[in-house]
Amino acid sequence: MIEFKDVTKVFPDGTRAVSGVSLQVPPHRTTVFVGTSGSGKTTLLRMVNRMVDPTSGSIEIDGVDVATRNPVTLRRSIGYVMQNSGLLPHRTVADNIATVPRLEGTSRRDAHGRALELMDLVGLDRGLAERYPAQLSGGQQQRVGVARGLAADPNILLMDEPFGAVDPLVRADLQHELRQLQDRLGKTIIFVTHDIDEAFTLGHQVVLLRTGGTIAQRGTPAEILADPADQFVADFIGLNRAQRRFRLETTPRGTMVIDGEDRPAGYLADGEGSAAP
Repeated sequence: MIEFKDVTKVFPDGTRAVSGVSLQVPPHRTTVFVGTSGSGKTTLLRMVNRMVDPTSGSIEIDGVDVATRNPVTLRRSIGYVMQNSGLLPHRTVADNIATVPRLEGTSRRDAHGRALELMDLVGLDRGLAERYPAQLSGGQQQRVGVARGLAADPNILLMDEPFGAVDPLVRADLQHELRQLQDRLGKTIIFVTHDIDEAFTLGHQVVLLRTGGTIAQRGTPAEILADPADQFVADFIGLNRAQRRFRLETTPRGTMVIDGEDRPAGYLADGEGSAAP
C-alpha cells in the first residue's frame, strides 16, 4: 500500500502545488488523480518515486518512508509511463523495453526475450522489435512505454497522462487494454489525467483535486457520481451535462439508452432494466 501522510509541496518560487494531502492508495487497484492544471496531481505522483520530494509530510510504501530509500534504486523498482512515451529515439523498441532489466544486470539475451514477451502482453507485433520509435504510430509508442514500465515486473506502476497525446479512438483502445492488463496483473497503479471520463473508466478509486493541491473528493466513480461533495465537484464531473443524463426507450431490438441530447448511447444487456414510462 502507498500512503500519503499530510503531504505538502511548496516550490522555491513559492508555488504551492500540494497542501496537506493524506491518502491511502490500496494495493492491486488503480487510483486515478484527476484535476485541472495546477491541482498537484503530477507532483503527487512524482513524490512516490522521489522525482519530487515533499516540503513536509511523508510518503510510505508498505510502511517504509520513501525518503529513506536510495532514489535510483527506488525508481528502478517502480514502473513509470509518461505522456509521449518518453522513449529513447536511438534505441530499438526491444532495447527501449529492456532498459531497466539491463541496468539491473539482466543479460542482453534474457532482457530481449522479456521484451518480446511484454510486446505480446501489450498487443504489439514482435516484428516491430527492431524498429525505432520514430517508425511507430503514437498508439504503438504508448504501448512500448507501458511495456517498458512493466519490464522489471514492478508492484507499482505510475502513469502520468500516458494517453493524452493520441487521438480519441486510439485512446479508447489503450484504456480498454489497460483495464484488461490490470485485471490480469493486479498492479498498484497511480494514473494521472485531466479527463474525468478517463478517470471514471480506469479508476477503482478516483481522487479529484482542486487547484492548489487539496482533495475535493475521493471515492469510486459510482460514489462520486451519486453524491458529489460540493458544486465544484458536480461541475467538474459534468453532472448536469447532457452526456450524463439518460433515459430508457423500448425498441424492437431491446431497451435503448438515450442521452440528454436524444442521442442513442447503446442497448442494455438482456435482463438489465426496463423502458422508462
